[in-house]
Amino acid sequence: MNRIFSGVQPTGNFHLGNYLGALRNWVKLQHDYECIFCIVDLHALTVPQDPKELTAHTREVAAAYIAAGIDPEKNIIFNQSRVPGHTQLAWLFSCLTPLGWLNRMTQFKEKAGKHRENAGLGLYAYPVLMAADILLYKATHVPVGEDQKQHLELARDIAGAFNRRYGRDFFPLPEPQIFGTATRVMSLRDGTKKMSKSDPSDYSRINMTDSAEMVAQKIRKAKTDPKPMPESLAELEDRPEAANLLGIYAALTDHSLEETVRRFAGKGFSEFKEALADVATVTLGRIGGEMQRLKADHAYIDGVLRRGAERAEAIAGPILREVEDITGLLRP
Repeated sequence: MNRIFSGVQPTGNFHLGNYLGALRNWVKLQHDYECIFCIVDLHALTVPQDPKELTAHTREVAAAYIAAGIDPEKNIIFNQSRVPGHTQLAWLFSCLTPLGWLNRMTQFKEKAGKHRENAGLGLYAYPVLMAADILLYKATHVPVGEDQKQHLELARDIAGAFNRRYGRDFFPLPEPQIFGTATRVMSLRDGTKKMSKSDPSDYSRINMTDSAEMVAQKIRKAKTDPKPMPESLAELEDRPEAANLLGIYAALTDHSLEETVRRFAGKGFSEFKEALADVATVTLGRIGGEMQRLKADHAYIDGVLRRGAERAEAIAGPILREVEDITGLLRP
């Protein structure tokens, strides 16, 4: 059976970009795949975390998954640290992953910056743990964005290295799951900057916990230019704010950007913003209200994560035991 594995770090402040870039696509996947949706709390520890905030953010991500439409009964939802096999398999993989492969990972260079010598080993070895996350369940497909494609390629390389070293076709080579042109959501106040997780109270971003009224208000206050709506895709190249808002509308309505441009060509931005607000509030307003309700119900969220971890362990445990046998680790 084809199996999906994907996860999100519990960094808090989920926003529209997270929904359009990941969660909305995951909701569609659950009908055609066996899906495992993880909250990768161990990955979050590659940078300093406030313990109480990490706990709260882990519950928030679980609430976001469910509010967006992921069925916790049909799919497995759990936090990574509850299944010890993730770190056990990561160690085994680290023993066969050449340093040269990790030295090519651009994300470490970007995150560590000029202070590379002071960066933690976890940040450097992050892609090996990601490979373990995926291969512990023998996942066949992984939804990835642009920033994670290189890491998935490494996971494939590690799977191949394991198979070659032990002379058997044990791990599948996971395939990227790509959903056409990615929706890159930019700031509502500056179309040249990506919508950030910082400053959740300002008008540059739409939070997944925003009420319908707040969503509509932020859209109406979004920055635009004085020209009418563009009449062709070519015009969007020099109009980042228009391109951003049109892209959001297209994504929320499942229309192409070209269709959306054609529909609103030459109209005023005020008319378009009202149309966008109507579309956004129907979806995001519902999700925001449900997220707020779920975040307050710790017992329910913790129960979902506990049952999810048990179901994840039921898959991961036998696979890890096979790996131990293959590698010669004694289990007396």
